[in-house]
Amino acid sequence: MTVTVASLDDLKKLAGTDLGTSEWIEITQERINTFADATGDHQWIHTDPERAAAGPFGAPIAHGYLTLSLFIPLFTGLLDVQGVTTKVNYGLDKVRFPSPVKVGSRIRLVAHLASVEEVAGGGVQIAVDGTVEIEGGAKPAAALRSLSRFYA
Repeated sequence: MTVTVASLDDLKKLAGTDLGTSEWIEITQERINTFADATGDHQWIHTDPERAAAGPFGAPIAHGYLTLSLFIPLFTGLLDVQGVTTKVNYGLDKVRFPSPVKVGSRIRLVAHLASVEEVAGGGVQIAVDGTVEIEGGAKPAAALRSLSRFYA
């Protein structure tokens, strides 16, 4: 379920709250191959299903950065900030990939709005602690802190 806020002032009131859990996204071989084409990273562990089946994970795995890039579509399903003119990805703090995401797996995001701070130019910066879970997995695919800025 998406949390919708009408203004930056309303966003500030959400600091320290859980934003919930996103919908699941399936990691298909086609998605992995498309990412490999976009980035030029065609390492066999991602793009050669036959060789990867005999590899350390028993199947092709998603690129860690593919998993990380899916933070945005997963997150946009959790928080909608209205009354702003600009939304900017400001960067990341600590990022870890505790577990590989095998092809055919589904992932989702669990997010917590850690902080909301004012920044120059009439905006706010939010810090979101995110955990990308793998359906049925014992460890998450990714744990991160994302920084975004919103300007009115």
